[in-house]
Amino acid sequence: MKIILLGNGHRDGVLDAAALLRPEIERHGEVVIADFYGQEDISRVQADVVIVFGGDGSILRAVNQMGQNQIPVIAVHLGTLSFLSTVRSNELIPLLSRSDLLRLPVIEHLLLECKLFRGGSNGFDISRIVLNEILVQGETVSRIISLGLHVDGDFVTNYRCDGLILSTPVGSTAHSLSAGGPILRNDIDAVVISPISPHTLSNRPLVDSPDRVFEIRPHQKGILILDGVEVSKVEPDDFIRISRAKCTFKTIDAPGNNYYKTLRKKLGWGGNLELEF
Repeated sequence: MKIILLGNGHRDGVLDAAALLRPEIERHGEVVIADFYGQEDISRVQADVVIVFGGDGSILRAVNQMGQNQIPVIAVHLGTLSFLSTVRSNELIPLLSRSDLLRLPVIEHLLLECKLFRGGSNGFDISRIVLNEILVQGETVSRIISLGLHVDGDFVTNYRCDGLILSTPVGSTAHSLSAGGPILRNDIDAVVISPISPHTLSNRPLVDSPDRVFEIRPHQKGILILDGVEVSKVEPDDFIRISRAKCTFKTIDAPGNNYYKTLRKKLGWGGNLELEF
């Protein structure tokens, strides 16, 4: 079994956990790459499993590193608020020891492809794969932005709001949830369009099919943020095109995991918010 180790080496505990567990990991497979600073291009590397140490931020970076080469992920939870990291560090080695590890169910999560076109040109300037969300917001946090939304070429509406989020089911528990969007089970095939603090109160979150083509057209200067990272300024003549990516984000469904149990713990349903530090 060929294994890739990833994580954010700048976060407390990641390097220590990886160093502690690596000898045992290597008893169960060959570590072909270990990268904790985002330096390696793994978009063409062949492996059976990617082990990601850390929280959702580490997973978002791993998705970006893999690009179209999405390899099944085991996400190791290291004490942060994470919806995707469900395997604790003391559970990793028993999981790797399973003879049926590579035959366990693999959950495929929707990925979106986001392209930024400059000045109405036919060629895109930026193209990224997105796991959580696309956000277009004003130049500053306090500035409202005006932008239009088109779906499959049809005009939907113009928004005046603090920002517009287009989220995957995985991202529905992130910024979109804070903006009043619904929670989508992460294996549902859908996207959520959520305006942040819309000027028109009837502008409510929408749920639509990821097989449509969405275009966000800013009417004034703003910022494009993908999976929480600012990637570019946007101008009034630019437009952002979003569609289903050809690949999916894959996670190994470790025994004992339960989607609603995760929601109950992470969101504090019943009044018990479980934060571990």
